[in-house]
Amino acid sequence: MSDFTSNFWSIYVSGFTLVGIVACLLLLWFSGKAKALTAHDNTTGHVWDGDLREMNNPLPRWWVWLFVITIVFSFAYLAIYPGLGSFGGKLAWSQVGQYQAEIDKGNKEVAPLYAKFAAMTPEEMSRDPQAHAIGERLFMNNCSQCHGSDAHGGKGFPNLADADWLHGGTPDKIIETIAQGRMGQMPVMAAAVGTSDDVKNVANYVLSLSGSAHDSVRAALGKSKFAACAACHGADGKGNQALGAPNLTDDIWLHGYGEAVIMAMVNNGKVNPMPAQGEKLTQAQIKVLGSYVWGLSNNAPAK
Repeated sequence: MSDFTSNFWSIYVSGFTLVGIVACLLLLWFSGKAKALTAHDNTTGHVWDGDLREMNNPLPRWWVWLFVITIVFSFAYLAIYPGLGSFGGKLAWSQVGQYQAEIDKGNKEVAPLYAKFAAMTPEEMSRDPQAHAIGERLFMNNCSQCHGSDAHGGKGFPNLADADWLHGGTPDKIIETIAQGRMGQMPVMAAAVGTSDDVKNVANYVLSLSGSAHDSVRAALGKSKFAACAACHGADGKGNQALGAPNLTDDIWLHGYGEAVIMAMVNNGKVNPMPAQGEKLTQAQIKVLGSYVWGLSNNAPAK
């Protein structure tokens, strides 16, 4: 690890870069001073196709000066911009800084547009045509990759257009989720439930809660073992939004359906992160986006 924390590689890169530029300069100087052995007619003696002779003329002066200008430019560039190892250059430019400057500029330009929505409630914004259009574009750019362009989600990605919410579906909760992200975590419960047969029984009991196809005998045996799951999902299996524990009675399956899938969940657990957008989007953008998402499941289309 010392190789990665010392300044060796910075010095190595800087030295290699400078030696390369100096070598180009020396090559140019040497080519201008060296004299090739030529015949009396200023040819090198090489002949092709019978009468095509290689001359020994000096490099064109414009070409030489262009080469010199390039070398001077290289030194100037390395003094101003990053290029010599850890040296940041006199301007202290970086691609991260450039990116942030462009983001700040863009946010400043659209700030007057979002100011219009500052006094509006999320419910009002979900019905405003302009706010709805902006929210839809924000959703397409930042959320559709996981939740789909229609917000119906997919395996492992919640449907945002229904009334089923893991952490709550109020505008404030949706905005909180967007800004801070979520870390959905189902712990490994196999040891707490019991034997592999007990896990199978619990899986059938869970299926019975939503009226799904199940083995009624195994479901009856699994009811008592479900107590290990009740701490999060509740004794009635209706979940707990404070913990993000899903409702197991509504026949909505985020990670798949069936006995085998539920058994795998109990045996292996699951970690399902929702990335935070608070550092990527402004508070005004998050408010508009949250209002748009809230409107998807509350029958509030744009007029």
